[in-house]
Amino acid sequence: MSNTSPNSQSAAQQKSGSGWSNRWGKRNSAGVTIASSLDFQNISYSIRGKQILDDVTLGVKPGEVLCLLGPSGSGKTTLLRIAAGLVRAQSGRVVVDGRIIADERHFVPPDKRGVGLVFQDYALFPHLTIQQNVEYGLSDLGRKDAKSQALRVLSRVGLEDRAQQYPHVLSGGEQQRVALARALAPRPGILLMDEPFSGLDSRLRDAVRDQSLDLLRETRSTCIIVTHDAEEALRVGDRIALIRDGKLVQYGSAHDLYYRPNSLFTAGFFSEINVIPAQMDETTVRTVFGSMASDHVHSGSLRVAIRHTDVTVNSYQNQGKGTVGRIVARRFIGTSELLEIMVEDLDEPFNVRIRANELPNDTSLVLLNADLDRMMIFDDEG
Repeated sequence: MSNTSPNSQSAAQQKSGSGWSNRWGKRNSAGVTIASSLDFQNISYSIRGKQILDDVTLGVKPGEVLCLLGPSGSGKTTLLRIAAGLVRAQSGRVVVDGRIIADERHFVPPDKRGVGLVFQDYALFPHLTIQQNVEYGLSDLGRKDAKSQALRVLSRVGLEDRAQQYPHVLSGGEQQRVALARALAPRPGILLMDEPFSGLDSRLRDAVRDQSLDLLRETRSTCIIVTHDAEEALRVGDRIALIRDGKLVQYGSAHDLYYRPNSLFTAGFFSEINVIPAQMDETTVRTVFGSMASDHVHSGSLRVAIRHTDVTVNSYQNQGKGTVGRIVARRFIGTSELLEIMVEDLDEPFNVRIRANELPNDTSLVLLNADLDRMMIFDDEG
């Protein structure tokens, strides 16, 4: 690998460098990145009797950014480590560019896989300069070429003038950019990033993330990014794999997962939602906010998910149309306000997000109108 923790790499691996070698060919250590495809096929992994990954199948195309998304403990980091060769799955196979690199009979070592790895804590070597950190893993190149390549990549992340400094003098955002430069320097076919922006404060995180994404697009790198942040996945991923308890819940574009969630879990992971009961009579779904037609034929109880932002709220005094509710709690959060509203026939408060100062402060009774076209309908199994 092109970016490895100081404590996790053997002397033999350090000597051999990273990338394809022997029967896999030689790594493309300079010039334009040759992006690779990566496929996980029926990957399962358990430890001490606990199932961490359960029959996961998904893939990433050359030059694509895939986000592995899910709550803590869902198995997404383990899947990344299996791709890197740091963990070996009990069953299934890992395939790069159509070649099996790991299954029950084959296992290509980490330093022969042609992947770069950016750790959550960056894993920079404190005793090496920034330039030396980036040169690490370029052992296939001569000293002069390695220095030239390191400085070239540092210039692309805006840190060429810090090349002779040491990691401890850099900010968190600068250290993240060094880690990215070190991973990209050997021109890996695949770049793996484990929660790379989670250690940054929110304002810096957006800027560094956007700069990193621009660089990935520019170098046409295939990239897998692990994150637990749904908004981050929506912003950076060409496709998203949502994982829960070791199982692949849904896999597709950001648009698909946001607008066509296949479960209440997916719907709730990407946005704040209210879940209310509904009844369906053949092709008509009836809720406290009105009725809507459905393409599916069903009779009986259902559940409907409504995003907090898909509801308009007006004062009852306006005498308009809508479902009557009473505000029981109101929180100001800058540009928005969060309202908790009691509605007849609903057991729990209904939550709505509106623009700040949209309603007078003394408003109590309101009329609610939900966007029926944006309602998400689920059966009893969610």
